Amino acid sequence: MLLSIVNLRKEFPVSRDLFGTPSVHVRAVDGVSFEVHEGEIVGLVGESGCGKSTVGKCAVGLFPPTSGSVSWKGETWVGLDPGPLHRLRSKYQLVFQNPFASLNPRQRVKEILGEPLRVRAGQGIDGGIETVQALLEQVGLSPNSLEKFPHEFSGGQRQRIALARALALEPDFMVLDEPISSLDVSIQASILNLLARVNEEKRIAYLFISHDLQVVSYLSHRVMVMYLGRIVEEGMTKEVLQRPRHPYTRILLEAARGGKVAVQGEPPSPVKVPSGCAFHPRCPFAEARCREEVQVLEPQAPGWKVACWKSGDL
Repeated sequence: MLLSIVNLRKEFPVSRDLFGTPSVHVRAVDGVSFEVHEGEIVGLVGESGCGKSTVGKCAVGLFPPTSGSVSWKGETWVGLDPGPLHRLRSKYQLVFQNPFASLNPRQRVKEILGEPLRVRAGQGIDGGIETVQALLEQVGLSPNSLEKFPHEFSGGQRQRIALARALALEPDFMVLDEPISSLDVSIQASILNLLARVNEEKRIAYLFISHDLQVVSYLSHRVMVMYLGRIVEEGMTKEVLQRPRHPYTRILLEAARGGKVAVQGEPPSPVKVPSGCAFHPRCPFAEARCREEVQVLEPQAPGWKVACWKSGDL
């Protein structure tokens, strides 16, 4: 097991009192637990604002959790000293959503890709130039790109550079935060194929964050569906998307297929999460119990968990 997250909670202050003390918090992540194993691709899907990106950033240490634990190969990084933390961080990387903002516009490609090598092994730009060229070839870019700046590339090429930078340290695990959502549809397929090839060849595990179920169905082995900070369904991708057991998963799937979506209203404010099941104000199957009691993830079948009182009916 590479990554283990147990009962993760992350809160952000949204307002403060006269003394500067946070008075209102938004709970972006509310009790999320899951594992990622070697070579596994786990998809995390949900609407914008449900907490997907916060989970990813907590997983790689960009955000400290409010509570809960994040363990890497059995060793928790929460509260670690800088030395051991630096050692752990070389084994997991993050690829951001926007390739136009994630690359330093003042650095050439050889500097962008050479910097991780310099930080890890003390190599200068010239000393690691062969490694940098190999990284470019690995993501399908010409070695002639070394002297160019990011603005000289298309969006898809920039995302390939960002991926090459993440691969420079030979990680075991990568968080891919909406890596293709800002790209043209014609380019998305090439990036997905590249990610699939890297996973197959390098056995790098992914946490693939997306709002697009079709993309997740193509790439991921297992999928987790998130709503207002909580995981509401988790299982093998093919099984979940063929026979969804949570109403929210079912609605997402219908929307992805262009069908009629029987959902009411907009997502509630994360500052005032509804009582009971957070989805009940929008759920066409809600009953009194759903408004009063919080349903936790319960096994429905081997490797399949659902947080819904009505999952058996669906």
